[in-house]
Amino acid sequence: MITKRKKAFLLAASALSVTSTHVYAQDAQTQSELDALRARVEALEASTPGAGTGDLKIGNTTLDVYGYVKADFFYDFEFDQGDTAFVNNIGEPANATSGTFGATVRQSRIGLRTTTPSAVGDIGGQLEVDLFASNGTAELRLRHANITIGDSWLIGQTWTNFMPLDTYPTSVEFNGPVGIPFARVPQVRYTNSFASNTTFSTSIEENVSASNSDDPVLTAALEYNDGKYVARASALYGKAESGGVEVDQSGFTVSGSVRPWQGGLFQVNYVRGEALGPYLIGVGAAVVGGQANDVDGYTIEFRQDIGPKWNVGIAYGKEDYDLPTSTGTLAFTELETIHVNAFYKLTEDLTLSAEYIYGERNDATTGRTFDGNRVQVAAQLNF
Repeated sequence: MITKRKKAFLLAASALSVTSTHVYAQDAQTQSELDALRARVEALEASTPGAGTGDLKIGNTTLDVYGYVKADFFYDFEFDQGDTAFVNNIGEPANATSGTFGATVRQSRIGLRTTTPSAVGDIGGQLEVDLFASNGTAELRLRHANITIGDSWLIGQTWTNFMPLDTYPTSVEFNGPVGIPFARVPQVRYTNSFASNTTFSTSIEENVSASNSDDPVLTAALEYNDGKYVARASALYGKAESGGVEVDQSGFTVSGSVRPWQGGLFQVNYVRGEALGPYLIGVGAAVVGGQANDVDGYTIEFRQDIGPKWNVGIAYGKEDYDLPTSTGTLAFTELETIHVNAFYKLTEDLTLSAEYIYGERNDATTGRTFDGNRVQVAAQLNF
């Protein structure tokens, strides 16, 4: 697009140059044509990507294309966990390995944001897709598709309001630690800032598909964020259904983070509730034997910048269910993960990273515990 822009400018500049050599011999009408040509050049520059703000403008609407290209390379030692470090795969005989190498570019994504001024505030739009389709195929998958009206209303699909997004742990692999809500759902959300650095949000959302419920989910959240300290609490209520049995689905999260010194970050997330498994990384069953499956989960993370280019961190996560969830030949009630990673900014937009992941899950039937180790490296180019 930059090459096209340069060509357009060169052609326009040439036209101006040729015209200007004759301008003194031209009459007022010719001078008017020259002014019109200059106006067209200015309009071309204003609508060209990279001009001024780097956005594309069509009328009053500003468009911004964003995303990244990411290549991941990983090695599983005991159990093949797939393109993501999915701890639920650990222990299953079908996944046992003496060592498996894998690579994927399916986490790469692209998105489009639009902003249009209006009498009711800026109208925003977002459409984002990645390549993480099901069954290991590199097909487009919808992540976000929503409309925002001013600073208050969001209509469409994005992260659930129940999720503590501002304190979500950082990882190289796709999922991150267990023990935290993770879901994108269609919703209508209202947000209000009623005090300095404090927001309240509430939403009506579609239930996650694993719950098989026709009822909507109601959420509410309160967050304080001044850049150094973050404190957030959220609550959720809905219904979960399995095997013709419907149960209450409810829970809460409490999250917080602090930057205790230059470049340091410490943050925690805690979630507790009934029938919440489908919202968590471990995707435990919401209903088992006609009963709501209660769950506790938490994550703890510490990160530290080392100079302007390096960043390192460690995160621990755990999920503990009252009732077992069957996966293949085993059934789990406990999941644990540890992520240790480092990120290096080779350039402003290109980041290299490496991570060691440890996962553990139990077999609720036999009482055995299985663990899996994985190493992963990646290169990510943001645009």
